[in-house]
Amino acid sequence: MSISKNIGDKDRIYRAIGGIIIILWGISNHNALGLLGFIALATAYYRVCPLYIPMDVDTTK
Repeated sequence: MSISKNIGDKDRIYRAIGGIIIILWGISNHNALGLLGFIALATAYYRVCPLYIPMDVDTTK
């Protein structure tokens, strides 16, 4: 079963930038919540957001 991509170009850029900012914030504050930035980066890289699937959201259009 293949999951189709549901993240468009603008969404991907925002997720990547946000992920980097969250990671840097976590590092600077010695906070484990910065690890959430890796989730944003992973969804930007793979172009699939699991939360978009049940909501039937697709930003590739």
